[in-house]
Amino acid sequence: MGPQEHRVERRLAAIFAADVAGYSRLMEQNEVGTLRTLTAHRAVMDRLIAEHGGRIANTAGDSVLAEFPSAVDAVQCAVLVQERLAAASAGLPEDRMLKFRIGVHIGDVMVRSGDLLGDGVNIAARLEQMADPGGICVSAKVYDEIERKLDHPFEYRGEQQVKNIARPIKVYALAGPASTATEPRSLSLPEKPSIAVLPFTNMSGDPEQEYFAEGIAEEITTALARLRGFFVISRNSAFTYKGKTMHIQQVGRDLGVRYVLEGSVRKARDRIRVGVQLADAVSGREIWSERYDRALVDVFALQDEIAASVVVTVEPQLYFAERERVQLNPPGRLDAWDCVIRALSHMWLRTKADTEAALAHLESALRLDPKYARALGLHAWLNLWHAHQGWSPGGLAGVLPSATERARAAVSIDGDDAWARLALGFAQMFHREHESAVEEFRAALELNPNFALAHACLGLTLAYGGRGPEAVAQVEQAMRLSPRDPFVAIFIGARSFAHFMAGDYAAGLEWGRRAVRQSPDYAGHWRALALSAAMLGHTEEAKAAVATARQLQPDYSVEWVERASPLVHAADRSRYCEVLRPVGLPES
Repeated sequence: MGPQEHRVERRLAAIFAADVAGYSRLMEQNEVGTLRTLTAHRAVMDRLIAEHGGRIANTAGDSVLAEFPSAVDAVQCAVLVQERLAAASAGLPEDRMLKFRIGVHIGDVMVRSGDLLGDGVNIAARLEQMADPGGICVSAKVYDEIERKLDHPFEYRGEQQVKNIARPIKVYALAGPASTATEPRSLSLPEKPSIAVLPFTNMSGDPEQEYFAEGIAEEITTALARLRGFFVISRNSAFTYKGKTMHIQQVGRDLGVRYVLEGSVRKARDRIRVGVQLADAVSGREIWSERYDRALVDVFALQDEIAASVVVTVEPQLYFAERERVQLNPPGRLDAWDCVIRALSHMWLRTKADTEAALAHLESALRLDPKYARALGLHAWLNLWHAHQGWSPGGLAGVLPSATERARAAVSIDGDDAWARLALGFAQMFHREHESAVEEFRAALELNPNFALAHACLGLTLAYGGRGPEAVAQVEQAMRLSPRDPFVAIFIGARSFAHFMAGDYAAGLEWGRRAVRQSPDYAGHWRALALSAAMLGHTEEAKAAVATARQLQPDYSVEWVERASPLVHAADRSRYCEVLRPVGLPES
């Protein structure tokens, strides 16, 4: 590559930026027809740009960026473009009617290999986004140049603060038929949380990293689409925004989604940094952001790792955002989904009182919709977990039959709901139906490989089945996937018991101590701690752990272990009791 190809030229130019309003919506409705119409419109636009002395610098999808020697030429061209395209669209069906928005600005630009760069280009793009469909917006610099030279009337729309531009821009819009064109009606929001994953921006200046940025966005889209509770915009529609700077609210209106996920990729030597942001597309408010710094070794493994980390974090963030929205609804106007969202907000707090509040909200959901698979599965799983902590007056035996029935109903209604599969696996674990439970947890993970709680529950089930090393691996996977998971206390307690069953009592003791520090009101944590402490000869600590477990769960005894513990093998139940009898576990 010669040195001339790297040279950057600066000059003053009138910059013309155009794109199609609602393009992704039109592509989703009628891809072939939209592309055919776009091709015809672009032929008209390209010819008019050339006739007015303009030069097309950049194009991507439906967008056009051109430079002109004067503001008068640029605006005259823009007006003619809108008039000719409006005439060409007359009589077209709605799903083929394309309306361009055009922005014009005068500014200093950098020219590199024919492309236009710099703040002047950014301002023209922002003006284009503020234009009405079929309309034109210009900056004050352009208006001052054309005010006495053109007859076209422009109206002042005030100073506008735009992204990445420090000073507000004075905006003028073409008055008349073009500016009054109605914007395509926004798509209505789906009932369940809706999200679009926009193409990640490659900020490395290295074209080879483009595939990495696209790969992460595609992996995240695929993983989110596996979650039954969400409406996820297809990759093809979301990727029409590649290379564009768009307001989040406009993206939400175009695609009919409440949430938008966007990100960037930057490579420096042998490391890569990925930034991710989740925003509410209705308000424009940022909900969550995270940065991932990694060594760039195995590209595909790194894509998978970051995508998985994003998805397991985004899922609860979406639920928390939905909770805030649902809180605005009065109780008498809640639907079944709203009740589930309220239940989740309590469930993740993990206290006895919050668990009971969550169960009450799930009961409300099922009264509104008795065949709601997600509510049936959540209620079954949470009820069993609540009883396993010793919090149910009737104990596990009192809830197991009804919870099992609800879990089976959830799977029957929607076998592709990972929560339904999780609930059935959990019920089968308590029935000591080991192989069936393992099969259900694996089915949940096939539906959602990033389901950290399913990994943890599978690990717990494997531990109860005497498969300690496998159990440890599954719980470790849960914690790697979601180290800040709302259920991380459950993961820690399960890990303590898994290490005990694997014969690693030192690790079991360490994780047991962590578990009771995190959640001292869980009987299961104290039970796991007592086992490893007793095996290592920490008699007083083991006695205190058994005593605390009995305070939280009064029926904790040898008789309970034999009757209600999920331990599958009689030999494991016998050993469990032999370990804890000397440190205070009573017979009944």
